[in-house]
Amino acid sequence: MKKIMVLMTAVMLLAACGQSYEEKQRITRQQRLKMLREDSAALKVAVLPTMDCLPLLVASERGFFKDLGVDIRLKHYTAQMDCDTAVERGRVEGVVSDLVRTERLRQRGTELRYVAATNAYWQLIANRKARIREMKHLEDKMIAMTRHSATDLLCDAVVDSTKLKAEHVFRVQVNDVNIRLGMLLGNEMDAMLLTEPQATVARQQKHEVLLDSRRMDLNLGVVAFRESVLADTARQRQMDAFLKAYDRACDSLNRYGVGPYMPIVERWLSAGAGGARADKGLLNMKFPRAAAPRQQDIDRAAKWWAAVVANKNSAAK
Repeated sequence: MKKIMVLMTAVMLLAACGQSYEEKQRITRQQRLKMLREDSAALKVAVLPTMDCLPLLVASERGFFKDLGVDIRLKHYTAQMDCDTAVERGRVEGVVSDLVRTERLRQRGTELRYVAATNAYWQLIANRKARIREMKHLEDKMIAMTRHSATDLLCDAVVDSTKLKAEHVFRVQVNDVNIRLGMLLGNEMDAMLLTEPQATVARQQKHEVLLDSRRMDLNLGVVAFRESVLADTARQRQMDAFLKAYDRACDSLNRYGVGPYMPIVERWLSAGAGGARADKGLLNMKFPRAAAPRQQDIDRAAKWWAAVVANKNSAAK
């Protein structure tokens, strides 16, 4: 009799465990579906670990989006091409990028609207051990960059200004911005194009700045959204809130400086955390409120990309 009771108790316990497991699985599936629905309804923006994304990070971390009653989510990437893929395939509605890349996306069929010009700039930085003191010394040297981007356009500007032969300046595609910096710090690359905060780290390690896009009257940083977003009433409400929160973050950064927001920089822009506190230029960066980029910058990016396409077509004949 005791054996029967023990057996029955064991069966009941097993059954209870089975029901508990099935119940947990059912709840987990429901949670996953709920999360997917919420993510689908949220306004999603692709960002990189670069300073031009700081207003969005501040708005998210300090609750500016929530204060306005909207669900806006940042999707973090470390390479521009991954951001392109995300917006092109509709995984995100917006992207922080540069005009060369967005004009390329436009010509590939992704309809985009520019809602803000950012403060992004790029510096061409030479490895201190490569003994490159002038841009003409880049002949037969390797430059890390990203194809079909602002850095590609700037490489062309270097070649044109120095009269070097394009084939004698070796462009090495390194898409991940943190890996690119690491290759300079590890003395694996002769030179590279960097934006902030990666450029600050390179300068603090005594690597040489050869070119600064700010001296070229060239502003290529941009925040862009898929046009389809603006055709939907609910999405339009999210967009309006996004722009209000974005401006609020820019106003705060311009008033108080980057210093009070260094915990956010260190959390999300880790490549620049090491010495960023000591860099006055970085700490005093100004962030423009949301406004469309200059037409001259859009035209220059579009013209450059059209020339790239024309050259490819000509070479294929």
